[in-house]
Amino acid sequence: MENSYLNWKKSPVLTSEQRKELEDLTDPAEINDRFYRTLEFGTAGLRGVMGMGLNRMNEYIIRQATAALAIVLQKAGLAKKGVCICFDCRNQSQFFAQQAALVLRSRGVPVRLFTQCRPTPQLSYAVRHYDAAAGINVTASHNPKEYNGYKAYWQGGAQLPPDKAALVAAEMEKLDPLTPPPPEINLAPLTLLGPEFDRLYIDAVKACSISPQALEQAGEDFSVVYTPFHGVGGFITPQVLREAGLKNLHCVPEQMEPDGNFPTVKSPNPEEPAGFALAIQLAQKVKAPVIVGTDPDADRVGLVVRDKTGQYVPVTGNRTGALLLHYILTAGRQTGRLPQHPALIKTIVTSALPQKIAEAQGAACFNTFTGFKYMAEKVTQLEKERKHHYVLSFEESYGYMVGDHARDKDGVAASLLLCEMAAWYHQRGMTVLDGLEALWSEYGFYGEYTRNVMLPGQDGLVRMGRVMTALRENPPSALDGIPVSAWRDYQPGLRFEKGEAAPTQISGSNVLYYEFATGETLVVRPSGTEPKIKIYALMTGASREEADHRAERCSLAAQELILSL
Repeated sequence: MENSYLNWKKSPVLTSEQRKELEDLTDPAEINDRFYRTLEFGTAGLRGVMGMGLNRMNEYIIRQATAALAIVLQKAGLAKKGVCICFDCRNQSQFFAQQAALVLRSRGVPVRLFTQCRPTPQLSYAVRHYDAAAGINVTASHNPKEYNGYKAYWQGGAQLPPDKAALVAAEMEKLDPLTPPPPEINLAPLTLLGPEFDRLYIDAVKACSISPQALEQAGEDFSVVYTPFHGVGGFITPQVLREAGLKNLHCVPEQMEPDGNFPTVKSPNPEEPAGFALAIQLAQKVKAPVIVGTDPDADRVGLVVRDKTGQYVPVTGNRTGALLLHYILTAGRQTGRLPQHPALIKTIVTSALPQKIAEAQGAACFNTFTGFKYMAEKVTQLEKERKHHYVLSFEESYGYMVGDHARDKDGVAASLLLCEMAAWYHQRGMTVLDGLEALWSEYGFYGEYTRNVMLPGQDGLVRMGRVMTALRENPPSALDGIPVSAWRDYQPGLRFEKGEAAPTQISGSNVLYYEFATGETLVVRPSGTEPKIKIYALMTGASREEADHRAERCSLAAQELILSL
C-alpha cells in the first residue's frame, strides 16, 4: 500500500493539482483506503468515490479498465464492430467518457460517442441499434455526488456477463494505471451521437406502450408530476409522456437541470422518499394524483401516489412491479398487445406476489439472481427457445425492463407504462392504490423489508467475507422466532434440508437464501456496487400492516445476527 502511494505521488503523469491532493493526505486510514486495492472490476463494472488512488474513480483507472476491455474485444475478434460510449450528468463523467474513447481509438477500436449526457438505457439501445461489440456508460446511477462509475456492456446491449467481466479484470491486473494517455494520432474512427439520435430511442420507447390511447383518453383531469432528480431523464422522459398523449404533465422546475451536485436532494435515489419533497409540494399545488421520478441516469423509476386522505405515499419497487405486471397482462389482452405465452422475469429477492399474479393469469415466471445482466441472459434464452415471450423483467430496487429496444432496466420506458397504468385505472374510476388493494384482496398480503448493513473500507471488506462464511458454516435455525426449514447457498448451487443437499436451478452467486417453515423467505447477499450486506425479508400476513411488520422484525433479527458475527 505504502509503495503504491509513493509511486502515485512521484508519478510524472499526475497533474500538480492531483499530486497536491495526495501530498495533503495526513490520515493513515484515508491513505490505506485509497491504496489497499485497485478499484474492483466486477459484473457491474467500476464504482467508487472520485479522487486520486487505486481505489478511487479517476481517469487513470478509467484508462486502465478501457485498455483491458479493448484487449478482451481484440482477443474475441470483435474490436472492429466498435464501442458505444455514453455518460451521465455527474462531475467528470464527460471527461471520463472522452478518455475511454481515446484509449479505444488508440487501440484500433471505432467509437460512437454521445455528445451530451443521456440515459443509461439509451446506451443499451445504441449498442443494439448499431450491433456494436460493447458499450460503456460513465455513471454511478443513484449513488451520492462523490461517486462515479463505469458500466460496461457486451454485444446485445446487456451489461457484461460474469465471464467477460472476469476477463477484463484479469487484463486490468497486467496494466499500469499510471500509463500516460495515448497520443492522438492514428486513431480509429469516431462518430458523434447528438440529439438527433434521441428520436430513434424515443420512438423505440413509445413502441413499448400497452394502451396507446390511455393517456390521451384520460383527458385534462388526469395529471402527473415528474422529476429527474437533477439527472438525465429530463431530456427524454417529458417528451415521451407528452407525445404519448399526456396532456397535464408538471415537471419539478428546480430539479430539471442536470447537475452532478444534486443540490436539492440529500440522495438522488428514488428509493428514498425524502427526495420527493419538492415533487410532492408541486403535486399538492396542481392536485396531481401521481408522481414519477427517475434516478440520475434514468434507469430506475420511483412511483408516489395520493391516497384517500390526500397524503402522498411511495409505492415500493415490489408493489410497483406487481401493479405493472397486472396492467401489462390485463390491458395487454384488451388491446391485443399481449403476446402468446407471456412470461415474467424477476429476481430471487423479489416478492412472491408478482409470481402469484403471473401464474393466475396464465403467464410463466422465471427467477434469476439480482442484476439485469442475469435477467437479460434469461430473455436471450427465452428468445432462442421460442416457448415464452417476456413482457416484464424487474427487481425490487426500482428497476423495470420492457420491450426489445434495450437489454437493461429503463426508467424512461417504465415511466411511460406507469403513467399509462395510472390513467387506465383513472378511466375505471380507480386510483393506483385502489388497484393495489384489489391485488391484495385477490392474492393475499405480501410485505417486504430491505436492510443495509454498511461495512466500509478494507476492514469492512474482510468482515463481509467473514460474515458470509459464518452464515454458511452455521446457518440460523430460526429468525425472529420463525423456524428455518431449509436454506440455499447459491455459490455452489445447493439447497440444504434436514441434512440433505440437492442442486438448485441456478448457481454461481454469493447469495444465501433461507426458507421458513411458514413458506416465507429471507435473503442475504453482499452488494455488488457498495460496501454493504443487503438483507431482504419477504413475508406474508393477514393484512398489509401485519405483513410489513413481520418483514421488518425478521430483517432486524437478521441484522442483529450479522452484527454479532
